[in-house]
Amino acid sequence: MKEVINIYRKQKINVDSFVKRLIDSLPKDYMTEAQSILKQYRYIQLMYGVNSEYRQITPIMCKKGADSSHINSDKSHYFMKLHLDENGIYISNPYIHYKTGKASISVVHFVDSTYFIFDIDLILLLEELKFIEYNSFHDKVKRVIYFFGSTALALVSVALIAYGVFVFFILMSSLQASDFLHDIFRSIISITLGLAIYDLAKQIFEHEVMYQSFHKSEDKQYKVLGKFLISIIIALSIETLMVVFKIALEDLSNMISAFYLLIGTTIMFVGLGYFYKTIQEATPKEDE
Repeated sequence: MKEVINIYRKQKINVDSFVKRLIDSLPKDYMTEAQSILKQYRYIQLMYGVNSEYRQITPIMCKKGADSSHINSDKSHYFMKLHLDENGIYISNPYIHYKTGKASISVVHFVDSTYFIFDIDLILLLEELKFIEYNSFHDKVKRVIYFFGSTALALVSVALIAYGVFVFFILMSSLQASDFLHDIFRSIISITLGLAIYDLAKQIFEHEVMYQSFHKSEDKQYKVLGKFLISIIIALSIETLMVVFKIALEDLSNMISAFYLLIGTTIMFVGLGYFYKTIQEATPKEDE
């Protein structure tokens, strides 16, 4: 909703100009031609008429048919802050529609002592004007795939965390029969990786399933990737530390291998720092 409103505000002049031209191009007998109008312009959700006393005088016309249950109902509360332009047209601020639950705007056209109200789906309107890329079928398929993918990742993360906790309790119950350092580090690595994968699954679920995005945000994708890489590097650092300790305690002749491993981990830290620096430098340019 917030993203749609921001796009609308940035393009308000263009969108409002298009809507006014649309109203002028519609057949003048709105209610008689309602079904053909609704069929031709998919972003118009419904339309109805209100008299000068703010009483509804026509059925609510929508794609599913006509609803006469609100005829003669008082609509004055909708007209308290109504300011028509020189053409008798008013365009509301964006809001959540009470019937569809979608971001919408209302357009009022005053003709011959009658207010004709058009409720417009803001998402479909912006898509029609090419300000956003949106396809309802593709969006549903994408959400289903991301839902199952993120759920599977979450289950894997839970399994890793559970395994890490299991290894820890087994270690605590049999200290003499185990390699303490190896097992404790294995438990830490398993839990760390589990948390990293869970965080990735959470990010995917929030951004691709729960909250709809209408433009490609590379910055958002980089942040998700960055958080995941940080968790992986932490796990790799713990593994490196474990290797160094084991070599120091058992066979110092292999210390050169631990040194190479430390260099590799350090290079990854440097690469991650450069990755974040590049993102921060590129983000203002994208905003401009």
